[in-house]
Amino acid sequence: MKKISVLFVCLGNICRSPAAEAIFINLLERKGLTEGFIVDSAGTGSWHIGKKADSRMRIAAERRDIKILSKARQITSKDFDVFNYILAMDDSNFRNIQDLKNRTVSTDFASIKKIQDFRSVFDEQEVPDPYFGGDEGFDYVLDILEDSVNGFLESIS
Repeated sequence: MKKISVLFVCLGNICRSPAAEAIFINLLERKGLTEGFIVDSAGTGSWHIGKKADSRMRIAAERRDIKILSKARQITSKDFDVFNYILAMDDSNFRNIQDLKNRTVSTDFASIKKIQDFRSVFDEQEVPDPYFGGDEGFDYVLDILEDSVNGFLESIS
């Protein structure tokens, strides 16, 4: 059986996209679906390559029994040939992903979408970046991502 591959993308890959990755993995584990998926996250920027997710996001996620274990990396042209779905956290990163794809010779293998296209509870068109805000912003982002990540899985199941 061919695995479904999913890449979550934000700006620095230390807040939103690693949280989305961890939420998705947690959801797959609860549903017994982990064997059918490859899941990763990346950033469009390179500032945090190799670093763990922001400690505030890790702490907020741990309060929900979600472990964020990934380390930051930058999206590459190879990702367009590896991942079935590339899910952007906001419009700016969506455009950056599209620009990278347009500058690269690659297949149309990857479906590039915005994670908020799969929301059902929250009205936000984008997942806000909590990096420069207070701790409550990390909890709010987790709420938004739990909603949209659930919706994404339902859309491909």
